[in-house]
Amino acid sequence: MTNRTFTMIKPDATEKGYTGGILKMINDAGFRIVAMKMTQLSTEKAGQFYEVHKERPFYGELVSFMSRGPITAAILEKENAVEDFRKLIGATNPAQAEAGTIRKLYAASIGENAVHGSDSDENAAIEGDFFFSRLEQF
Repeated sequence: MTNRTFTMIKPDATEKGYTGGILKMINDAGFRIVAMKMTQLSTEKAGQFYEVHKERPFYGELVSFMSRGPITAAILEKENAVEDFRKLIGATNPAQAEAGTIRKLYAASIGENAVHGSDSDENAAIEGDFFFSRLEQF
């Protein structure tokens, strides 16, 4: 188990001005940001990131959504990072997310759910390395 996870503040949350509030929640929950950048994914890069979903019916819509505007990508560090961050962001469907979670506060729908959080230590490493070189990770 590693003590790092990966997150993205998605275009919907960025467009609505929620980045600061989400970052505050992350900091207040005891995560240390070890890499962070604001960027915009091209359609090609969004497709590469979500390649695991390529055969699913929502893939094209997901790629289009994730490339429509800026995102903030970050690697977070904390003991039990992946599991603790998944609890902090809440259920994918904000209607089912627990009170006080990022998605309960900032997500509009299952599709526009404000943030991405890695689902495993392995994926956290892969996703973090997708966005950040080793020189950018502290």
